Amino acid sequence: MYLVAGLGNPGEEYENTPHNLGFRVIDLLAERHSIRVNRRDSKALTGVGEIEGKPVMLAKPQTYMNLSGTSVAPLMEKHSLTPTDLILVYDELDLPWGELRIKPRGSAAGHKGPTSVIGSLGTQEFVRVRLGINPGHEIREGAEYLLAPIKRSQQKETEELVGRGADAVASLIAEGVEKSMTKFNRRAQGLKTEEE
Repeated sequence: MYLVAGLGNPGEEYENTPHNLGFRVIDLLAERHSIRVNRRDSKALTGVGEIEGKPVMLAKPQTYMNLSGTSVAPLMEKHSLTPTDLILVYDELDLPWGELRIKPRGSAAGHKGPTSVIGSLGTQEFVRVRLGINPGHEIREGAEYLLAPIKRSQQKETEELVGRGADAVASLIAEGVEKSMTKFNRRAQGLKTEEE
């Protein structure tokens, strides 16, 4: 079984913020594949179903972003899952707005959500789907930007990005990491080389 964990913060006030794109991808996958994500399990809201004919558990940790590992690790342990079964979905300030990157492993690059998951699992060997949220201008206060509502003018782009995030997860489950990276990791505009 795959565990697709989308990172975010619980509570209505955070619903429409850049920091909750992981939750929004889970919600869209749940809608597309008729999976009800309403069961409480290991400090997460979860739902079990199938994506691309394979068993999957969708999860939205309710521990707040910076403590995501305290939900993801117990969930994996309880259901006898390994890091190779995990797909972590989250927003990424290091990527330009609207960009998407599949990353097969590696550090959290300073992002506290994946840092918590890596710390709790004791490994960096799991796949991530990173959703770019950098607005392209100087941000004075990162936390303020991450937790502020997404502007109305960006809603359509946000929905498209969430849709691509859900497509990327389905592709990872159906076709694996290499094919999915080829399909989704387009070169970011303005970058001369593909980032690792």
